[in-house]
Amino acid sequence: MQTTFTEKQLSDPAIQRSNEILRACVHCGFCTATCPTYQLLGDELDSPRGRIYLIKDMLENDRDPDAKTVKHIDRCLSCLACMTTCPSGVHYMHLVDHAREYIDQRYKRPFTDRALRWLLARILPHPMRFRVALLGAKIGRPFARLMPDARLRAMLEMAPKVIPPVSRNDDPQTFVAEGPKRKRVALMTGCAQKALNTDINDATIRLLTRMGAEVVVAEGAGCCGALTHHMGKTDESHASAARNIRAWCAEMDGEGLDAIVINTSGCGTTVKDYGHMFRNDPLAADAARVSAIARDVSEVLMDLGKDEPAGKGRAVIPEDMVVAYHAACSLQHGQQIKTYPKDLLKKAGFTVVEPADAHLCCGSAGTYNLMQPEISGQLKSRKIRTLEAKNPDVIAAGNIGCMMQIGSAASVPVVHTVELLDWATGGPKPAGLTHENRHDPAIPRLR
Repeated sequence: MQTTFTEKQLSDPAIQRSNEILRACVHCGFCTATCPTYQLLGDELDSPRGRIYLIKDMLENDRDPDAKTVKHIDRCLSCLACMTTCPSGVHYMHLVDHAREYIDQRYKRPFTDRALRWLLARILPHPMRFRVALLGAKIGRPFARLMPDARLRAMLEMAPKVIPPVSRNDDPQTFVAEGPKRKRVALMTGCAQKALNTDINDATIRLLTRMGAEVVVAEGAGCCGALTHHMGKTDESHASAARNIRAWCAEMDGEGLDAIVINTSGCGTTVKDYGHMFRNDPLAADAARVSAIARDVSEVLMDLGKDEPAGKGRAVIPEDMVVAYHAACSLQHGQQIKTYPKDLLKKAGFTVVEPADAHLCCGSAGTYNLMQPEISGQLKSRKIRTLEAKNPDVIAAGNIGCMMQIGSAASVPVVHTVELLDWATGGPKPAGLTHENRHDPAIPRLR
């Protein structure tokens, strides 16, 4: 793609990077085949190629964004399926992130949009505030249908029926490895996950220590910054990221770290991109160090378990238990991790199945299900339909957003992959499998 940026424009590192990305695009349109919004809406401007044209026009002409451009950029899930499909290596993620920052700085949204985005940015990255908000949403949930705004209804309906107790495992501390120490890792405990499902971090810690890893929860680490980053609020997202960088570098420079373990793939995609995000910042070197050792939990488990026999320490689980694996977009497209979670589940003794069109997004996408509830709802329905068509006993995923999205309407339990692996190697049965009104996988059922 030809571009006509001036030398003055190209002196801006963000424009320079976007120019590189735009020039890599060859207009082939392969991206439209795997874009969820294009699949649903059929509008070229709701495909990656269409959005690339809109972004190019906006940036090249140095113009303030118009409502049409903003609408189509806002409809992008950032699922990054287009990057998996693209034969030219177009780094769409960096381009759309730049566009969102540009829009946030130069476009005045309607008051209700501004208010909602402000509210989400002030609540979701802060676990205790989020807990209070969830309690309020739980109380207001019966009145959701009376809300005039679909986005407010979506916020109320997102609230889980049960708000989990606070887990002290999320506090800064060190968990000693069982047996000889094979690795020392930092666990990113996250933000929203600490309010929505505390079992995930607990299971991760048990599993890692059981496999010989010393696990540290670093003082000062918290939200990865992804939620505000994808809203274009760069100052806020970088402030969150900077706290993590400093916290983890302190551990790296102290007793050392072999990996930074992340069990929410949406966060993992962002942390692995810290090196790019801070490339022109005084923290650039430290950010690159952090990105270099950031790992999804499945990557670390594969490394720790490569010399262990299948079934070691295995708990008694149903031999024919069928797990439908949902591949989170941030894991399969953002991090290009496609087989590890399935391999781990199979090695643990589960029967693993995958839905049709596994590459398509479930519609969660961070705050997308709150900001674009209609499109998100259609994607959710399609994803649940394809998962349940496999007649599974349980659905497994590696991202809390996907779990909440699918679990809000699925007829079978949805749990994190590490919860199943923890159970299979001696940990407790995942609480999600014993939830009332849900089928107990320990009890055989007709197929």
